[in-house]
Amino acid sequence: MIEILEELERRRAAAHAGGGAVRIDAQHARGKLTARERLDVLLDPGSFEELDMYVEHDCTEFGMAAQRIPGDGVVTGSGTINGRLAFVFSQDFTVFGGALGAAHAAKICKIMDMAMKVGAPVIGLNDSGGARIQEGVASLAGYAEVFQRNVLASGVIPQISVVMGPCAGGAVYSPAMTDFIFMVKDSSYMFVTGPEVVRTVTNEVVTQEELGGALTHTAKTGVADLAFDNDIDALLAVRDFFDLLPPSNRCPTPVRAAADPWDREDASLDTLIPASSSQPYDMHELIRKVADDGDFFEIQPTHAANVLVGFGRIEGRTIGFVANQPTVLAGVLDIASSRKAARFVRFCDAFEVPLVTFVDVPGFLPGTAQEHGGIIKHGAKLLFAFAEATVPKITVITRKAYGGAYDVLASQHLRGDLNYAWPTAEIAVMGAKGAVEIIFRKEAGNSERIAGRTAEYEARFANPFVAAGKGFIDEVIQPRSTRRRIALALRKLRGKSLQNPWKKHDNIPL
Repeated sequence: MIEILEELERRRAAAHAGGGAVRIDAQHARGKLTARERLDVLLDPGSFEELDMYVEHDCTEFGMAAQRIPGDGVVTGSGTINGRLAFVFSQDFTVFGGALGAAHAAKICKIMDMAMKVGAPVIGLNDSGGARIQEGVASLAGYAEVFQRNVLASGVIPQISVVMGPCAGGAVYSPAMTDFIFMVKDSSYMFVTGPEVVRTVTNEVVTQEELGGALTHTAKTGVADLAFDNDIDALLAVRDFFDLLPPSNRCPTPVRAAADPWDREDASLDTLIPASSSQPYDMHELIRKVADDGDFFEIQPTHAANVLVGFGRIEGRTIGFVANQPTVLAGVLDIASSRKAARFVRFCDAFEVPLVTFVDVPGFLPGTAQEHGGIIKHGAKLLFAFAEATVPKITVITRKAYGGAYDVLASQHLRGDLNYAWPTAEIAVMGAKGAVEIIFRKEAGNSERIAGRTAEYEARFANPFVAAGKGFIDEVIQPRSTRRRIALALRKLRGKSLQNPWKKHDNIPL
């Protein structure tokens, strides 16, 4: 028996050694943790239970028969984060550069299948050079097996990808189909074809960081959600973020005890809106003054910043916030912001997270770049997302709500449950100046008459009471009471039941 136990420990030690001390040192020299060290930071101490530690590949081509390392380049299993179950895989760059082969893929698929069975999130720590070339089509088949599970799990369990190293070729598509992607600055990147191929095909000279680094994907492309300075910051952020999510679409989000009074009023909100309708203000201030303890976990803060999306809590329960940001492009909706908000709304709806929308929108961004880029279809994505959502939807119009953008942003006409407006709200087809120039175009040469017409239009329409008079706004509220109103609304709507017509699936305008 002693010999058997000693053999067990020897095999475990071999698996834990990964690619060996030299490669582990090289990983550390790049400022990166190893696969197992990352799991130690991510999961509660002592909670990790590993599966398939001894799995090895069965490839015999190109000398691979002599290169068999237990675990085959990925550590898989389950553990807890703040006491809640999560399934995890962590690719080991010290073993074959983290390259994915058939056995490697089978290990990932196994824990994804288990997560689906029990209803628990999957967190993938990606650090892989891509498909294992020596295994040929078997590695491509392995990727496809993972992709299929990403698709089946979508909307059923939350999926989080943390890109902590290279992620190239087919490897990028699995993270792309997960719900959220976190990256690490200067050590992680994602691209379909690398700089060498780009230079060969297009003659463009570009670095890995410029082509697909963390800053590129969090600011320009919107592929990733957040970028962090190092592995530890990224993993600790995942721990915080994990607490905001439900385990599956069958379970509610966790409720955290809240010391912040639900009926707290904040008099400073009464003066948040500037006297001039063209002067900006920061919508972060409103969100933080409404959310429990001012906590707001923003998603994609540096991409399409004219709309804010993220999670907070009210009375300890997770809420999804969507808000126009007047400090960036006056909060206008454009292609990027419409896509960003639509994806967030659909995630919240899939996992029964109530939506609170703060509206200050002058409309959709005009111009040939937007029209030729397909703003019609991209704007329709956001319209579609809000219209199909069956979760509780509460809307507060703080200032401008012009044109079709008023309709799109969770209006009552899109089954918004409770729609409030501040006294400063302006709900109209367009701003007074533009409206007057169209209605009274024959008087365009008379500046005094145009000024008078503009003042007349503002007095008639630049307020929330016309919409309230038609029942499109449920109540005009004091800004200071916004948190209390939203908290009460959420209480009322906890038992909400609304079903869309049966369908195999919808056909969102992609």
